[in-house]
Amino acid sequence: MTISRQEQYFGLIDQLMRCPNGEEPNLLTANSELIDQGFIESLVQVSTMMAHENNPDGAKFLIHVARELAKELGLYPEAPANS
Repeated sequence: MTISRQEQYFGLIDQLMRCPNGEEPNLLTANSELIDQGFIESLVQVSTMMAHENNPDGAKFLIHVARELAKELGLYPEAPANS
């Protein structure tokens, strides 16, 4: 039986929530094959669920990770710098 990609995303999100502070980049690098638009969408989905379950800190953390990864993948528009 194979684990679905969605289950892999949720497993990685769970690991992100549990890993020591500062280790997140290493964990994401070790799982780079899962870092794609679907993973970012899963981060947003889980963060929304956390916000509704009264876990604003967890929700903010996952939104931050999603935003940074989206920028790296070119999926998040950069605001133009003010001159």
